[in-house]
Amino acid sequence: MGLSEPLVIQEADATRDAWADPVKGVLGFRTLFSGGTTTTQTLTAGIADLNPDGWLGLHRHTAAEVYYVVEGQGIVTLDGVDHPVFAGTAVHIPSDAEHGIRNIGQTPLRFFYAFAVDSFDDVIYRFSH
Repeated sequence: MGLSEPLVIQEADATRDAWADPVKGVLGFRTLFSGGTTTTQTLTAGIADLNPDGWLGLHRHTAAEVYYVVEGQGIVTLDGVDHPVFAGTAVHIPSDAEHGIRNIGQTPLRFFYAFAVDSFDDVIYRFSH
């Protein structure tokens, strides 16, 4: 593969995917950078949104991940321990750590996520339930 080119993208221009699943959770997300979709490599990143009572089920994946909460408030569970999060909170999720997030507020919870992988397809989710 060649080197990535610089790229600027608007969130509204990225396709919004959504899950409404009893195991995966109830949330929407837009992957902003991902090989195969964009001309980028070595980093996959996007923004997720959870409406009030929205959640992402407990899961693991080999790729380490970072969350940065942009707005709202919630609880991130990391290896069985709950951590309150709100706008301005950054979370590092090591490889294979069990984690999930839920919105506990009355407004949407939005967080930026990033993986050090070429493509979102390289992230294999293993849900706990």
